[in-house]
Amino acid sequence: MWPYPKVAAHRGGGTLAPENTLAGFRCGMEHGFRAVEFDVMLTADEQAILMHDPVFGRTLPGEDKVAEHTLAQLQQLDAGGWHSPQYAGERVCTLQQVLEFSRANGIWMNIEIKPAGDAWAVRTGEVAGEVTARFFAAEIAAHVPGQNDRTLPLFSSFSFDALMAAKRVAPGIPRGFLVDRIPADWEARLQALDAVALHTSHKNLTPELAQAVKHAGYGLFCYTVNDPARAEEILGWGVDGFCTDRIDLIGPA
Repeated sequence: MWPYPKVAAHRGGGTLAPENTLAGFRCGMEHGFRAVEFDVMLTADEQAILMHDPVFGRTLPGEDKVAEHTLAQLQQLDAGGWHSPQYAGERVCTLQQVLEFSRANGIWMNIEIKPAGDAWAVRTGEVAGEVTARFFAAEIAAHVPGQNDRTLPLFSSFSFDALMAAKRVAPGIPRGFLVDRIPADWEARLQALDAVALHTSHKNLTPELAQAVKHAGYGLFCYTVNDPARAEEILGWGVDGFCTDRIDLIGPA
């Protein structure tokens, strides 16, 4: 039900490096992680990039909107200086770059599809799906469920529409539905998506909900667990995996 790594570095390197950058991925690797979670958004020219916030101000300088700028414009900005001086000049990277980096370094990926808003949901799912399916075409063709699952990444998203779009264009890439609180219709949603897992906040999870998801035959993944004691607790409830910002406190195993 969960053939993937147990612990993933949140947005590449957790809080130790600028999120959703190759510098973050390298930081995660330095701490032993070969599993990452990161966010994918579209630019104005429909290029898939790693980005969490739809607006500038936190990880990019300024006050503009990501979806109103082209890839070339965004790559002129400093995506690392906000974190610390040592990362000044780090650039926005594309999904393609991260796929290539991860393959070269044996990194498994939880790719969160992160539309800049509802209007971009379907197209973001389509583009992310197309890029990923094209890159993993050989692995998709050779995939045998239960035998070599880790050769493929896992899509996740809070947007049901984005995941449905990804399912249409990239049916060979597994999907996990992402929710803050587990809704009453969670099982119907997972069935519609032909999903393999439910992803949810550990803060709103209970032992009873965890057991319900597991008894239904799905993987259960949580975000974002930064306390080792809490990690042990939810794993005891049956949680299969989680992502963490504190890669300095919680190891990849």
